[in-house]
Amino acid sequence: MQTDNRARMIKLAEEFFNMKNDPAQLSVDESTMKRLLEIHANTLTEKIDKNGPIAWMLVIPTQKKVMKDFLSKKISEREILDKTIVGENYDTIYLCSALVLPEYRNKGLAKEMLSDAIRSIMQQHPIESLFLWSFSKEGNRLAGWAANEFNLKLYERPA
Repeated sequence: MQTDNRARMIKLAEEFFNMKNDPAQLSVDESTMKRLLEIHANTLTEKIDKNGPIAWMLVIPTQKKVMKDFLSKKISEREILDKTIVGENYDTIYLCSALVLPEYRNKGLAKEMLSDAIRSIMQQHPIESLFLWSFSKEGNRLAGWAANEFNLKLYERPA
């Protein structure tokens, strides 16, 4: 029964981000997950219930130069991962995605997951800013909340 929610989460991600039709976006597969976990253990998080995942969060701690190149559209989202140097000091976090199944929304899950990820990353790195590629008003609100909560500068690349 756990594949029930997993299939719904995958469908939600595909519908929302339309990744198959945009090669510039990060597509999460086994090699991507391995690379993310090399960068930091809290880049990928999920909340589950008895039927599988109900929420997914993906963040990428990186360097300001990578952030600036992405915001100015010199590099793609996919290249954020390629250009992030494993083992370096990170000073910014990219809020890549936050997905929550509809019946679990507005319960604070995304805030909790993002807060936990940022707090964990900040224990090891001098994070000063948060950035996102805006796809929704909910994502904007989440990023704004986190920037305020952690006293981070917020940067946005419009969709």
